[in-house]
Amino acid sequence: MTYRPERPDPQKSLVGFVVGEVSYAVPIDHVREIVNPLPITELPHAPPTIAGVADHRGEIVPVVELRVRFGLPALPDPRRAKWILIDVTGRGVALCVDRVTEVFGTAGADLKPAPALGGGDDLRGISGVVSRGGGLTFILDVGEFDVLTSAIMQAQLLGASEARR
Repeated sequence: MTYRPERPDPQKSLVGFVVGEVSYAVPIDHVREIVNPLPITELPHAPPTIAGVADHRGEIVPVVELRVRFGLPALPDPRRAKWILIDVTGRGVALCVDRVTEVFGTAGADLKPAPALGGGDDLRGISGVVSRGGGLTFILDVGEFDVLTSAIMQAQLLGASEARR
């Protein structure tokens, strides 16, 4: 019997996760890896959505706190959170999520446009919606994280205060 390595399922194009009670996903081709949270160094004058920066294998990555971005209270036990490290225009960005759920595809269905909800639509950064298992999963626009984090990296706000856990 010849060993044949399994090929990744081309239908599985999204990495799902939960923030609060809502399901989200990012395109798998932007995901570097999923890791446990690392120590964070807070940055002075950073937007509230940016928890700070972390050293991930020698690369300084901004950490985006999605609970803050979506107007939710802090996670009661942050040790249970996960980070999804994504590639945004050649730079790493860590998305802090409550939990990672699964890698999945749209089962051939097209993404539906995100609903217009009025003021703040641009802050949500949702590129589309897919129906799954009786619920909705919102697909995040990875490009929005470039806009959010590039100013921090350009301003070199990396002369940070103390690390927190």
